[in-house]
Amino acid sequence: MANPSKRKGNAFERELVKLAQGWGFSARRAWGSNGMSLGMHEEVDCVIDEYTVQAKRRKKIPKYLKCENTDIVAFREDRGTTYALMPIDTFLNLLKRLKG
Repeated sequence: MANPSKRKGNAFERELVKLAQGWGFSARRAWGSNGMSLGMHEEVDCVIDEYTVQAKRRKKIPKYLKCENTDIVAFREDRGTTYALMPIDTFLNLLKRLKG
């Protein structure tokens, strides 16, 4: 039996795949949370259409990363890559609009 953290992570990956499929997207989870089972990098936990996803579930997310009054939070480390964080429904809606 997997440890509680592993079970929680696996359940979250399945939840993401089911949610994306509910929106009409092709989605699948990498066996064992290892993208190498899909012929991809080991960090890949699941794939939604052509987008690779690493799923992270935490007990608490830092307040500064929450999108409470905005659609997107943009962040980066000094001299690093800029990332956009948004609720999954916002992402899936943008992807749906992009697909037409």
